[in-house]
Amino acid sequence: MDAAEFLGLTPTHNPSRWYVPITDGIATRERFMFGGCGLGAAVSAMEAVCERPVVWATAQYLSFAMVGEIMDLDVTVAVAGKRTSQARAVGRVGDREILTVNAALGSKDIKIDEQWRTMPEVPHPDECPLRSDMVADSESIMGRLNIRLALGSPWDEIDGNPVPRGRSALWVQTPDIDMSAAGLAILGDYLPFGIAQATGRWVPSNSLDNTIRVQRLKPAEWVLCDIRVDGVSNGFGHGSVFLWAQDGTLLATASQSAVLHNPRS
Repeated sequence: MDAAEFLGLTPTHNPSRWYVPITDGIATRERFMFGGCGLGAAVSAMEAVCERPVVWATAQYLSFAMVGEIMDLDVTVAVAGKRTSQARAVGRVGDREILTVNAALGSKDIKIDEQWRTMPEVPHPDECPLRSDMVADSESIMGRLNIRLALGSPWDEIDGNPVPRGRSALWVQTPDIDMSAAGLAILGDYLPFGIAQATGRWVPSNSLDNTIRVQRLKPAEWVLCDIRVDGVSNGFGHGSVFLWAQDGTLLATASQSAVLHNPRS
């Protein structure tokens, strides 16, 4: 299925308005919408309205949309040029603003296709253990993803074992989602996981933002989420997530900041 169907994104009679019922399948264990799903829904809606592919999109997360609520998404096309459109989407639940997303969309036929970044050497997905859960989890988005730990520590071994250079990685298989910018946006929201790995403590954190930059779309059974934490200070963490196909193709990059909460013992 495409990402819109996976997310439950639904059009209305107004071609610029969409809505997303917040269900367990697009929510965190704490029962609020997973940030990557919000960005993915906005990307899907903007691509449909502009009829162009997303080049980059950035979300600012303002509030929580809880399971059982319905988020409206309103798309505004600020500029529509010959090759590029600039658009924004605002998600609301009632009068409460949940997120704001700005994006550029388009494509150009220029015969330059290069990649200078290289994928880290990690074991094949079949050789990596399933990512363990802190609690039994069948009622969140994590129950819809096949996640394997490629670089880092299981939850019960994080304490006292920070990963070198703030670098961790997960193989993620999304059998229900076709490759798309929206699908990659969902997978780019893993900085909070990386912060716990980098600090060697289970430090809960919430994303403040997420930016996805699409390099190349190609089919991939597994996507490597290569998480690189730059630093943590004053209660905030910053970093990037590189998204790779198994053959080393760079699909997209994501960058985020997150607000930390008191570490759990």
